[in-house]
Amino acid sequence: MLKNASARRKKWASILAFASIPLSGFVTDIYLPSFPTMARELQVPESSIQLTLTCYLLSYGVSQLFVGSILDSLGRYKAKLWSLFFVIISSILITCTDSILLICILRILQGLAISFLVVATRALFVDIFKAEEVKGYLSYFTIVWSCGPIIAPFLGGYLEELFSWHYNFYFLSFYALILLLFELKIGGESLAEKKKINLPEIMNLYCEMLGKKVFIQGIIIQGISYSLVMIFNITGPFLIEDIFKFNSVAIGYCTLILGFSWMIGGIIGKKRMHLPYVKSIMLPSILQLILISILLVLGITYQNLYLLIFFAFFIHICSGVLFTSFFTTSMLHFPKNAGIAGGLMGGLVYVITSITSFIISYSGKVNSQNALSWRYFIFSGLLFIVILWMYQSVKKEVTSK
Repeated sequence: MLKNASARRKKWASILAFASIPLSGFVTDIYLPSFPTMARELQVPESSIQLTLTCYLLSYGVSQLFVGSILDSLGRYKAKLWSLFFVIISSILITCTDSILLICILRILQGLAISFLVVATRALFVDIFKAEEVKGYLSYFTIVWSCGPIIAPFLGGYLEELFSWHYNFYFLSFYALILLLFELKIGGESLAEKKKINLPEIMNLYCEMLGKKVFIQGIIIQGISYSLVMIFNITGPFLIEDIFKFNSVAIGYCTLILGFSWMIGGIIGKKRMHLPYVKSIMLPSILQLILISILLVLGITYQNLYLLIFFAFFIHICSGVLFTSFFTTSMLHFPKNAGIAGGLMGGLVYVITSITSFIISYSGKVNSQNALSWRYFIFSGLLFIVILWMYQSVKKEVTSK
């Protein structure tokens, strides 16, 4: 039992947990540079390839809505082992088929497996550490998670250029296998007291959590912040290859740069958490809108990949700041039901992201820099409106007290 384990074992369990976190980013992003190639080789439209990502995100999000309660009742350890096993199998099967329908089904299975893995890993820190320590660990969670989006597309671009898009999924199976072997060696159960599945109680908890306006507003802000990043992930590969005429390696480098921007945003968000709401939240949102507006104006007369990546870098930093700020505070609202709260939060964030991804995929072909920039502007404007709404809610709570 990790709860009563030695400090040394807890340390190794934490290291393993942090090593597991980037896998979700790898499963999401490693094949992004291969989107154009997959569309050609599988002889399907761009939107069909983008749909494989939407299927994964939707499955990942919806499953987290009930994964938390299952993990709180059955435990974390076995769920993590089975999740890694299914990631290995599904990744290998994807390399063996040319059916886009089967790939979508396998991506749904991967979304389910990764949701169990992520929620169990996130809850582990709440299970074995004290509240103040948990806050520190969870603030690093998004920073470590961002290693996936940073490294994955960069690696994926080279794997596709040197071999084929299939090797992206071979890598996923290898990564999951290594984690599985280490879990069997040094992992363990972190949940001290298992709770029986009580549907009425779970529904009451969900109602309580959904009734907490600040909790829901934080989830919406996280969802839109991540959706801003997904705009480039979904449309960027086709824009870079078809319009700017670069290859998959260039796509990998672009997503590598923007992955770093998300990590930097997470670090900045962690450092600014002590600041008042206006400075820590409002300023990054306003700065993001200003940057996108400048990009739109410049794009009227001058369109260039380097210009786009330069502005996107700082736009994504702003999203990273906002996401990290609300991820950390939202997880601490319900410490006694960390699994359920984490699952509900993560689930709704990815449900929002999957819906916006679907809208982005089917909102028309992105065949210019400004077509992408306008999508940035719409989502950033929506994000600012929600932040203003939350500011009013927080202000009312302070006044009423």
